[in-house]
Amino acid sequence: MDIAQLHDKILKQDRRALARAITLVESGRADHRAMAGALLEKLRGSGRQALRIGLSGTPGVGKSTFIESFGMMLTAKGLKVAVLAVDPSSARSGGSILGDKTRMERLSRDPNAFIRPSPSQSHLGGVARRTREAVALCEAAGFDVVLIETVGVGQSETVVAEMSDLFLLLLAPAGGDELQGVKRGIMEIADIILVNKADGDLKHAAMRTCADYAGALRLLRKRPQDPEGYPKAMTVSALQENGLETAWDEMQTLIQWRREHSHWDMRRAAQARFWFEEEVRQGLLARLLQSPAREAMADLALDVENGKATPSGAAQRMLEDYLAS
Repeated sequence: MDIAQLHDKILKQDRRALARAITLVESGRADHRAMAGALLEKLRGSGRQALRIGLSGTPGVGKSTFIESFGMMLTAKGLKVAVLAVDPSSARSGGSILGDKTRMERLSRDPNAFIRPSPSQSHLGGVARRTREAVALCEAAGFDVVLIETVGVGQSETVVAEMSDLFLLLLAPAGGDELQGVKRGIMEIADIILVNKADGDLKHAAMRTCADYAGALRLLRKRPQDPEGYPKAMTVSALQENGLETAWDEMQTLIQWRREHSHWDMRRAAQARFWFEEEVRQGLLARLLQSPAREAMADLALDVENGKATPSGAAQRMLEDYLAS
């Protein structure tokens, strides 16, 4: 694979080249990792930035329907939209369904949209480890908005905030005790809460749920990156495409305020630092899978099983003998 040629095609917004590049950065092979690093380094100077929007929600809340309706609205405005949909991987087989393009049939046919499903590969937060690099590729390819759909809701889901400019939490009306089920951590990072399915018989329930969440948001500590009135809760209907324009206007208002008050640049810089540190951590963990560390770890694990060493003592020996060098 010619990295220089791939670089040029991505800058010319070649979709096939973009798809090949994302496949490259998702690969775990050492030679592919080296090529991906070289490609990303060459693209770093493109100067292109997209609005990165992270999206999460409980299963069945209508994330795919929302993304399709929201994406179609944005492309109608002349914007280019990329969707990175992370699908859960099986803990047993490692496989994923990757059916997001099937669920977003209209958007997948839109010439101004690009949909790429990826397996989560059992990573915490439902975000594939290389999703951040895929976002950078989509930016270099000239997309205006990158939507990152994540798997489920949980405390570990906060990792998506480290690659997004905005974080949307999508919830369903009449969810019973759902307010208690959503972790405080994800409530604290949400910029806008969207109560979906605000149509038909569920419309009044959606309005009540929205009011409940609006009250809960007022109890949270104010964040320095928010103007007055944010974060906020709103109702939308992805099926009837109601409230999407208003939600987009609120997103634009928030982003504009953050740009004017330097929070955009500071956040991007902090995210770059976070991912540098994360790469170091992942690199250290990878060393445990290589010889001779792998054999030494197996021997120490056997000692722990047989009661010849404590877990903490064996771990300390492992770190001192093989990772400190």
